[in-house]
Amino acid sequence: MDYSETFSPVIKSTTVRMVLEVAVKKNWQIHQVDINNAFLQGTLKEEVYITQPSGFVDKDRLHYVCRLNKALYGLKQATRAWYQELKTFLLQAGFRNSLADTSLFIYHKGSDFIYVLVYVDDIIIAGAPSLVQAFNLALANRFSLKDLGPLSYFLGIEATRSSKGLHLMQRKYITDLLIKTRMLDAKPVTTPMVSSPKLTLESGTTLTDAKEYRAVIGSLQYLSFTRPDIAFAMNKLSQFMHQPTDKHWQAAKHILRYLAGTKTHGIFLRADVPLTVDAFSDVDWGCDKTTYTSTNAYIIYFGGSPVSWSSKKQRSVSRSSTEAEYRAVANAASELRWICSLLTELGVPLPVALVLYCDNIGATYLCANPVFHSKMKHVALDYHFVREFIQSGVLRVTHISSKDQLADSLTKPPPRPQFEDHIYKILVRPLPPS
Repeated sequence: MDYSETFSPVIKSTTVRMVLEVAVKKNWQIHQVDINNAFLQGTLKEEVYITQPSGFVDKDRLHYVCRLNKALYGLKQATRAWYQELKTFLLQAGFRNSLADTSLFIYHKGSDFIYVLVYVDDIIIAGAPSLVQAFNLALANRFSLKDLGPLSYFLGIEATRSSKGLHLMQRKYITDLLIKTRMLDAKPVTTPMVSSPKLTLESGTTLTDAKEYRAVIGSLQYLSFTRPDIAFAMNKLSQFMHQPTDKHWQAAKHILRYLAGTKTHGIFLRADVPLTVDAFSDVDWGCDKTTYTSTNAYIIYFGGSPVSWSSKKQRSVSRSSTEAEYRAVANAASELRWICSLLTELGVPLPVALVLYCDNIGATYLCANPVFHSKMKHVALDYHFVREFIQSGVLRVTHISSKDQLADSLTKPPPRPQFEDHIYKILVRPLPPS
């Protein structure tokens, strides 16, 4: 009744990975702070009244109520009020709010940069050591905070830095999930999903209680922050949330057994590779034998490290492999366009056009060919922006052999030898020995 807006943005996972990659390349300091009682900091714009709190009742005015000037925990708009309070402080301090990600704030003066990533009350600060220390002091003078020092643990993600780069993993999160599902001592397997038989909606017997299945799949989705190797398995099992069967539950436990043997695996942000962007796009045409829809995937590298990936079922049936691949290219190009805008705001120049690798010759020609064939007319309107991207010189779509297609394992569950080769190539690595 007393509010209209409650939405509060949080930082995108791709933004976090890209900012950390830039900081690692430039050998910047990466600092972490936690704001104390963040939801009490926000100033309310609406008129909100509460009953007098227990223990603070005015005995002479028992029928009075209190008007809130500041937010309280439990208010629907408390998160938004806190974000607006922090945003106002940062803008007054000379920061600029990113248009690509509203939870990213950038300070730029001369050759100096500071990046501030905001996830509610958890904040990452990246920049030259002297600038980070000065900003950290200014922030502490305005808000009560807990200085957590160099980045080590953020939102369930463990960060281990070395001279070679920064390793991100979710070991504790995986361990807690295995304990919760009573799978900590399960026998590990080497792939997240078996290649056959393929799962469908009709596979197995419907579960009488799907609560545990849904809880596990929901918990596993958060692992997408550091684990592109389970992207396809998660995409597949998420399609059965409305009516899971015992076969689907066995497949979910198979992922848990895979994670039990790869708890320290994660992505490694490398310090020794130039800041270039490369993308791989692939599709498994008509892989769903129930609906005959395709699964498209992409994986994007920034500075030699994976920063963005996706594995999704296409919304409609494609009538040819070329059409399916072209849709996959369009999805990857859309993500690349957003990454370009983010890099521009970060002050990272890209000296050459972005390269998108596709293993379908027909789709590669179609991206640059200004003439649509008759069988492709129905996708012209939705995907014409790919050609505009190419003609502007920002993007180049290049053919690559299927054996070198790094996005392949995000479209299907490959056999063990092929899967192990793929996760090595896409740079999913265990924590290196200290």
